[in-house]
Amino acid sequence: MTERRSRGDGGLHWDDKRQRWIASVTVGYTPAGKRIVKKASGKTKTEAKAKLKEIIRDYEDGLAIAPTNYTVADAVRYWLEHGLGGRSDATVKMYITYADKHVIPALGARKLRDLSVEDVDKWLTSKTGDLGTRSLKLIHGILNRSVKSAMRRDKVKRNVVDLCDIPEGRAGRPSKALTLAQALAVLAQAEKSNERIRAYIVLSLLTGARTEELRALLWSHVVAYDESREAWLPVAEAGWEHTDFAVYVWRSVRQKGDTKTVKSRRSLKLPQRCVDALRLLKEAQDLAREKAGNRWQDTDLVFCTRTGTPVTAHNVRRDFRKVVVAAGLTERKWSPRELRHSFVSVLSDSGVPIEDISRLVGHSNTVVTETVYRHQIRPVIMQGAAAMDRIFGS
Repeated sequence: MTERRSRGDGGLHWDDKRQRWIASVTVGYTPAGKRIVKKASGKTKTEAKAKLKEIIRDYEDGLAIAPTNYTVADAVRYWLEHGLGGRSDATVKMYITYADKHVIPALGARKLRDLSVEDVDKWLTSKTGDLGTRSLKLIHGILNRSVKSAMRRDKVKRNVVDLCDIPEGRAGRPSKALTLAQALAVLAQAEKSNERIRAYIVLSLLTGARTEELRALLWSHVVAYDESREAWLPVAEAGWEHTDFAVYVWRSVRQKGDTKTVKSRRSLKLPQRCVDALRLLKEAQDLAREKAGNRWQDTDLVFCTRTGTPVTAHNVRRDFRKVVVAAGLTERKWSPRELRHSFVSVLSDSGVPIEDISRLVGHSNTVVTETVYRHQIRPVIMQGAAAMDRIFGS
């Protein structure tokens, strides 16, 4: 005789249509008096009963029941659609590309509740031969944020991605800096080029401003110190017949126009070579405005096209590489961002303290400068030797 199940254990029956065991139990009643029934299925009686116990436990703990058919792909696509508010179109496109190429094909079919630390670790390790460390951090971030979003919506109980370490990726293109001789050759060639790329190269190399900051620089942020009024005024108002000039690096071409960090907002005094380049650029731009007539767009940008519109990163790279080739360097080995690296290198070789370099380039602390520009920083640990020479003689 079949043993009767105890009261409260629920029912268990075979479903011919689904070819699975169905376990069910009444856990309570709605305010209208309707029974609240929880069900679970499995290929065996034991599996069905185990799943039902888990559902009942979650119900009694007040937790939402995570759906069994919700996949990693569902979580990622939801986050891509709803979690990227405020990002630029380019950033959204980048995230979608990485998700479609690296995340969804490898893990998308996995049930989210079944995703394990081992799954994520193996996936990241499999990508180390194809992606650099930065790209690995990016795809890990996509998956991590997607699962966190799913947790907030009760689609999964915990985020296993948060428990995984990101491995080192393949070696990327190493950062480089111009030597002093190369920098002088590039400057000399830039001064033979058109006024826009001349000023761009001179400012980037001699102030260390980021390429995204220079592209957003306004004439109202190019200032001179007016001795008679004892104030910093835009050059359009103060003119060029002054001794001290500076730029306010307060903007960038990033989304919302903000600089990379709060510390990146800085005011930099300009070397005379920069002042000369900017003055020539302003004169050329005034002529271009007259020539463009009604086609001119008054954006107040220092670096703009012949009609006043913003220059693109492509515009800058194209003009920069022409100068690099004319200076005798290999075109493909250099990019505009390496002018900033060269700024750090030249200052370091000249003995400028790392703290001062960090402030000039707008880093939050010296650790960032030493990490990002580790190949450009010359170790200056000479105080002990210098002191010994003073005490004991050379």
